[in-house]
Amino acid sequence: MKRRTFLQAALATPFIAGLPTVRDATATPQGEGWRTFELVTKLEIANPSGVSRAWVPLPYTAKTDWHTPLGSTWIGNGQMSVITEPKYGMEMLYVEWQEHEKVPVLEVISRFATRDRAVDFSGSNPNALSLSHAEMKLYTESTELIPTDGIVRETAQDITRYARTDIEKAHAIYEWVVDNTFRDPKVIGCGWGDIKTMLETRYFGGKCGDLNALFVGLARSVGLAARDIYGIRIAPSQLGYKSLGIGSTNASKGQHCRAEFFAQGIGWVPVDPADVRKVVLEEPPGNLPINDPKVVAMRKKLFGAWEMNWLAYNTAHDVVLPNSRTKLAYFMYPNGETGGKALNQLDPDSFKYTIMAR
Repeated sequence: MKRRTFLQAALATPFIAGLPTVRDATATPQGEGWRTFELVTKLEIANPSGVSRAWVPLPYTAKTDWHTPLGSTWIGNGQMSVITEPKYGMEMLYVEWQEHEKVPVLEVISRFATRDRAVDFSGSNPNALSLSHAEMKLYTESTELIPTDGIVRETAQDITRYARTDIEKAHAIYEWVVDNTFRDPKVIGCGWGDIKTMLETRYFGGKCGDLNALFVGLARSVGLAARDIYGIRIAPSQLGYKSLGIGSTNASKGQHCRAEFFAQGIGWVPVDPADVRKVVLEEPPGNLPINDPKVVAMRKKLFGAWEMNWLAYNTAHDVVLPNSRTKLAYFMYPNGETGGKALNQLDPDSFKYTIMAR
C-alpha cells in the first residue's frame, strides 16, 4: 500500500489508538555495543469480506543484558488492543475491523535496543543457580510438535550417554544436530518443528524452526530446560557472513528462531545450530564443506553466543489466536483473516504486509 493512501485511510478514522513508549530516547541503554532499532510493520487486508482481524507479534517483554524493549505505538482504522498470552507472557497487538471497513490498515512501530550476547563458561552467576519449579516444568515439558518421550528421549539418551553436566549434555546435542541435519531450501518459511516425524523418517532437513526445535526437544527429554525464541533478523551481520543478516532494510522475510538452554550456575545459554547449517548452504559461494574455516568458526561461536542483529519476540508454543479458530505451532509472523478465512502468514506479498527495520 502506498504511504499516502495509508495515511489517508488511517487519519480518516475516528478511532486511532497508541501505546505510550516504555522509555524515551534518553533512557536508551548506555554502554558498550548497544544499538537502538526501530521496526515498522505495515499491514493491509486486501479484498476484505465480513469482519477482518490481524495479530502482530510485539518485541520480547523481558529486559535482559542483550535486549531492552523501548515501547511500541500503532495507528490504524480498527479496534486495537494488546493481549498478553498467560502461559509464556508473549505480547501481541490484536486488531479487529468491522465488515463495513473497506480498507483495513495498520501500522505498528516498535523500538528496542540490542547488543551482542556471549556466555563466559569459565565463570559462574550466583543469581542463576537454578530455575523455579514452575520455570523448570514449563521449559522441560512437551509441546504438540516437540514431544519429550519415545524416539526423542531414546535419541537424546544415546547422544548424551557420556555427558554429565548440563553444558556437556547440551554441547553433545548441539554437535549432533549440526552433524546430522541440513538446511532444506524447499521448506516453506521457517518450518514447523515436527521433530518426532524428523526422527522417525530419518529426514533431518529443515530450517530454523525445525533444526532448533530438534535441539530443544532433545535437550528437554533428558531434563535440560530449553526453549525456542522466535524473532526476526533486522540488520546485516557485522561478522562478515552474508547469510546471517538481511541485505536491506526490508525484513519482511527475515524471521528466524533461535534456542537457549539453562545451565546450573551459568544461566540461560544461547545456541543456534540451525545457523551453522545456514552458513554451510548459503554462505558464498554456497554449499561449503563442514570443515570450511567459516563453518568451523561459526560452529564454535554459536554454542554460547548470538550476534544481535535480531529482535526476539517470544518463547511461546501452541498459540491459539484470540477470537479465531487458528492455532499456531509458534507466533513469529503477522497473521490475518477476513470473513473467517486465514490469510497466508508466510506470503507477505499476497497478505500485504511489510516489515522495515532501521
